[in-house]
Amino acid sequence: MNIDDYQKRALTTVITSGDMFKDSLHWVLGINGEAGEVAEKVKKIIRDKNGKMTKQDKQELAKEIGDVLWYLAVFAHDLGFSLEDIAQQNLDKLKSRKARGVLGGAGDNR
Repeated sequence: MNIDDYQKRALTTVITSGDMFKDSLHWVLGINGEAGEVAEKVKKIIRDKNGKMTKQDKQELAKEIGDVLWYLAVFAHDLGFSLEDIAQQNLDKLKSRKARGVLGGAGDNR
């Protein structure tokens, strides 16, 4: 499956409220909430397991990363973008920054 196929399939599982603002806010909060769950699991691995990740830990993290991806796919669609377009734009931006020697540093438009 490619990333756009995933996005199309993810969209078949969306339930909307009919209120575009509330739905967009839901997607953004979902991205943050699920990314927070990834961070929380990693924090506990560091705290409780001295940073040693088991196969089970990795499987649980993969589930959470999948939830992040779902919300990203839905929000990207909400904004009118395919995940493939966003992925390509991101790679182009990073390639340009690398070529200009500004991968590090601050600012969105460097």
